[in-house]
Amino acid sequence: MKNFALIGAAGYIAPRHMKAIKDTGNHLLAAYDPYDGVGIMDSYFPSARFFVEFERFDRYLEKLKYEEKVPLDYVSIASPNYLHDAHIRVALRRGADAICEKPLVLNPWNIDALERLSEETGKKINTILQLRLHQTIIDLKKRVEEAPKDKIFDIDLTYITSRGYWYYTSWKGDVTKSGGIATNIGVHFFDMLAWIFGDIQQNTVHIHTHDRAAGFLQLERARVRWFLSINEETLPEAIKAKGQRTYRSITIEGEELEFSAGFTDLHTRSYEEILKGNGYTISDARRAIETVHQIREQQPVGLKGDYHPFATKELTKHPFHK
Repeated sequence: MKNFALIGAAGYIAPRHMKAIKDTGNHLLAAYDPYDGVGIMDSYFPSARFFVEFERFDRYLEKLKYEEKVPLDYVSIASPNYLHDAHIRVALRRGADAICEKPLVLNPWNIDALERLSEETGKKINTILQLRLHQTIIDLKKRVEEAPKDKIFDIDLTYITSRGYWYYTSWKGDVTKSGGIATNIGVHFFDMLAWIFGDIQQNTVHIHTHDRAAGFLQLERARVRWFLSINEETLPEAIKAKGQRTYRSITIEGEELEFSAGFTDLHTRSYEEILKGNGYTISDARRAIETVHQIREQQPVGLKGDYHPFATKELTKHPFHK
């Protein structure tokens, strides 16, 4: 049984980490979040100590180590994106391996610094890239590998996940904290695409606003038109008619790839691989971090070249701007 601590216990994704820790037969010693609405912990680790002040959380981990001789094996990190870098550093300096949600960090140079710290401390930095464990995505990778080597696939990627006004008030609506749309909701898709189709040769941004982003990627073995949005008005009419607020679609050569199911246990699967020493590392995360950083820093070119059909949808004002 391994001992865990959790940073970001009140976050949306935190219950998946709690479940993964429990399902793999391990123990959560302590958890931290400045927000105290963490009743979900009763379903997984009711005896874990909980802190709303980071200093007390850190002091408790020190007490466990030096006074009670309890080792800390892993720190799971589900905090806001801009804090991942600092919280990974805390984990490594506490003598634990880190398991961090995506995006691992916001900037490529953060990766370089963390790699140095990992080497100095001898501790690993693992990240959650769960799409690589989805069976449909694994089958697609095999299909591409078995295709003629000169085959270039045409792909449309569309991901719309509706968000309300709360999004813009929260840290997620602050580009400096979340990294913006492409980072916050798209980084795992960009990782998946590069994992399957190879390195990026061209990265063009057509549209990039507060509620959507669209662009084109030329990969070694694919041409990808992509569209990401948090605005429910961008949903296809057929999806709206069903009352659905999320739309996830990948078409390859005009054929729809269905992968809506199969997400339930991917965090647990990720933990199983990490515990066996086969987790995805900081090096695995680099390409996607570089991609979303390039997208964030680019000046959109507008509707020029090969753009996603949804890029033509009418733009909207930021809800807080008159």
